[in-house]
Amino acid sequence: MKWTKTLIPTLREAPSDAEILSHKLLLRAGLIRKLAGGVYTFLPLGLRALRKVERIIREEMDRAGAIEVLMPALQPTEIWEATGRAETAKDVLFKVKDGSGRQWFLSPTAEEVITTMAANEINSYRQLPKNFYQVSTKFRDEIRPRFGLMRAKEFIMKDAYSFDTTDENAMASYQKMYDAYKRIFDRCGVQNFPVEADTGVIGGSHSHEFMVPADTGENDVVFCEACGYAANIEKATSGIPKTAARDIGPAPEKFATPGVVTIEALSKAPYSVPANRQIKTLVYIADSKPVIILIRGDDQLNETKFAARTGAAASRPATPEECFATLGAKPGSLGAVVNVPAGVRVLADERLRGANDMTTGANEDGFHLKNVAIERDIKVTDWFDLRTVTAGEPCAKCGKSLKIRRAIEVGHVFKLGTKYSVALNATFLDADGARKPCVMGCYGIGVTRTLQAVIEQCNDKDGIVWPMHVAPYQVCITPLAVAADHPCMLLAEKIYAELTARGVEVILDDRDERPGVKFKDADLVGFPIRVSIGEKSLAKGKVEIKPRNGVMTVSKTEETVERVLALVK
Repeated sequence: MKWTKTLIPTLREAPSDAEILSHKLLLRAGLIRKLAGGVYTFLPLGLRALRKVERIIREEMDRAGAIEVLMPALQPTEIWEATGRAETAKDVLFKVKDGSGRQWFLSPTAEEVITTMAANEINSYRQLPKNFYQVSTKFRDEIRPRFGLMRAKEFIMKDAYSFDTTDENAMASYQKMYDAYKRIFDRCGVQNFPVEADTGVIGGSHSHEFMVPADTGENDVVFCEACGYAANIEKATSGIPKTAARDIGPAPEKFATPGVVTIEALSKAPYSVPANRQIKTLVYIADSKPVIILIRGDDQLNETKFAARTGAAASRPATPEECFATLGAKPGSLGAVVNVPAGVRVLADERLRGANDMTTGANEDGFHLKNVAIERDIKVTDWFDLRTVTAGEPCAKCGKSLKIRRAIEVGHVFKLGTKYSVALNATFLDADGARKPCVMGCYGIGVTRTLQAVIEQCNDKDGIVWPMHVAPYQVCITPLAVAADHPCMLLAEKIYAELTARGVEVILDDRDERPGVKFKDADLVGFPIRVSIGEKSLAKGKVEIKPRNGVMTVSKTEETVERVLALVK
């Protein structure tokens, strides 16, 4: 490709609304342009890089035995209502109406569509296992689209869905996808690692996310360098000890705490109750019903864990008014010892199990209770791990110190079980003639997100540093004189033709620009190899070869093609 024959509108400065480095570089390198918030056009070089990511994904999915299909982006609401996700996923669903007034959803994912297809096409165990995948445009109604392609309203995703006869076979399919994902992200040239993850509104019982380490990532990942344990902070657990038990004392005793409404205030004189001897009482509304949550005063509630444990389609913190209506007091004086209405669930964090000599709110504004033994004085409905892990806590597997780092989620694999197959009647006849639901798995990769994650990880002060396999072009030839009959341009054309004939992807910078402009643009866009041809070097029979992240070397003109081929490999 000749530079003047394509469109590469590089920018010296990024637009003011570009927030993170990868977003800035996508715009400055002329890879994408914003049409509206969360909606982008891919320009020629951006599209080439995107197609390379897609090709890697397709090759590895095919290698793993998946079958490519293409499903509609326009989906009937009825199938979403059958699985319950018309309600649980309502906040991200784009809703459209046709000319007759019928409502449709624009696809954010395709569990319902593929399961409907399986229900119609699969009838016997002899047709299983099957794994179908697609690479297609998806839509999510992000209220605050941010960070370019990271959180967009319209994006490209690879989604795959496996159908098996048993849980054991479903785990085998899951492992194939897990292994394929590792190969995909390795081939894309980024550091990556899988972590245990929450299944979210998709559901399922087993889940891993694939993460790319990045300081600007939206996910906190808890990990142990000693044993390799890693989990999204929404799922992570630790080996931190439970609250130290003390002798069970007398019955709870109420004492006045005027104006004290925080853990910190109660820990100061004249009360001096350490945070680790306090019970923090929270009220949440889960599916329109109040739920009381108890965690230790020095811990923080993990809302994702809470939502997963309750199975609620929607949950939120209760308002002060709702807290008062539930327990007769405002936040800061809440507790679960007295005046807990019948039928209201009380969930307690496992770290409180067996705790005594604790202090908690008295459900009366301006008062607390001391001498509380949680299992004697509080009727706990269920015990769960509800707290958020913090750095430095011991690993539950090996006891070494846990660390936390930021990362970008680029892929997610789920073992779905039979949630969708039961709801949409995707069943098969087994060898004995009994009808059973298919056991499903779901596997997603954010294709556009992966492209940006590569840039977020692979860059320097001058621009993008593309890994060879996803670069829009592998080699940029930069003649410093571009007249058609100039020796620099004649040699550039010759090297260009020979490399292209050998299967190398080459762009020839034939612009009539100053050398500094050409070099800056080549570094900004991030071509892995630059071949520079100047008059002085050429007079000595030499050209310069500069790997994007390496040291420039000088090559004889007749050896240039072979030298470049060795670098491309």
